[in-house]
Amino acid sequence: MNRKSYTLIGAAVGLALFLALALLPAMLYGGYAGVLLAGGIFGTPIKATLLVRGLIVFGMVLGVSGVGALFAVGGAAIGAAVSVLAGAPAELASAHAKARV
Repeated sequence: MNRKSYTLIGAAVGLALFLALALLPAMLYGGYAGVLLAGGIFGTPIKATLLVRGLIVFGMVLGVSGVGALFAVGGAAIGAAVSVLAGAPAELASAHAKARV
């Protein structure tokens, strides 16, 4: 396995952890941010109009995508660190070895 494989495995593990641990809190806090945004734009108390609901859904989607990206990048970074610590051969080093033969 090369370093890229470790990085991809780390990103997959990070996304799996996101789905298991952080999906619901990301939706909750994103929805809360959407409610705050809608309250700031339209004033409080908020009436359940289509635009207000759209802002709340936008906040939820933004929260989920942001936290999901954070977990994926963090998992990929940890996977790359594991590949370096495990001594996985780099593709560049193997290419130089093939060129010398």
